[in-house]
Amino acid sequence: MTTYSPPETWTWNAENGGEFASINRPIAGATHEKTLPVGKHRFQLYSQGTPNGIKVTVLLEELLAAGHDAEYDAWLIQINNGDQFGSGFVELNPNSKIPAMLDHRTGDRVFESGAILLYLAESFSAFLPASGSGRTEALNWLFWLQGSAPYFGGGFGHFYAYAPEKMEYPINRYTMETKRQLDVLDRNLSSRRYLAGDEYTIADIATAPWYGNAVKGMSYNAGDFLDVGKYRNVIRWMDEVSERPAYKRGAMVNRTSGDPDKYLRERHDASDFDALSALMAG
Repeated sequence: MTTYSPPETWTWNAENGGEFASINRPIAGATHEKTLPVGKHRFQLYSQGTPNGIKVTVLLEELLAAGHDAEYDAWLIQINNGDQFGSGFVELNPNSKIPAMLDHRTGDRVFESGAILLYLAESFSAFLPASGSGRTEALNWLFWLQGSAPYFGGGFGHFYAYAPEKMEYPINRYTMETKRQLDVLDRNLSSRRYLAGDEYTIADIATAPWYGNAVKGMSYNAGDFLDVGKYRNVIRWMDEVSERPAYKRGAMVNRTSGDPDKYLRERHDASDFDALSALMAG
């Protein structure tokens, strides 16, 4: 086993970061000039169909399905190409992470996926109780997800699926934490229909693309490794959430992996889904 001894002062080089070395760097700011495109709707979303991106498109589709005026343009930001370091995107989100959103009605920029969910839910008084213990519980689980998912994605996902070499210690460390998190969810859902109780909220919308996909074996090809079949309450919950028509639509937007005929790289109108369905049928 190779032993790594950290230097007195760490320095960056182009080899740091493995598969993501070309887009990872230890400084912030833009790397190139690029103006963001702007569409016709109130909400301009700049994103990619990762779990964090799916959270937002699912909520937007749920809002539309519920009759709210939440029409949006979803522009693709290809993070593996470094689009998030363009000057326009950095102005919108100085942290250079997707998703980021602009509300043309208010002029607000909103970044961080949890903040976008909360912003939209409060803008339309939907998918989040206005007050009381239901609101508190929904926010408990929303912020649980925001704090927990980096251990699953950036920890387990990175070392299990993307690191240049398999290393036993970090894989064991983050597998243990991922399974603990799944157990937390499973125990909570043993007595609840949804994460915060009987009501479907932004907590469910935030968590399903991460841990829901995990128990369906869709994350990092690690279903067997994580023995996901034992988390039966999470599976039952994800089966219900993922069958919602708005969830299905939102999960298609800004996707760049899998069958290209089943994903919308960009979404600018509700009819885009009909056009895709016609393409698939033809």
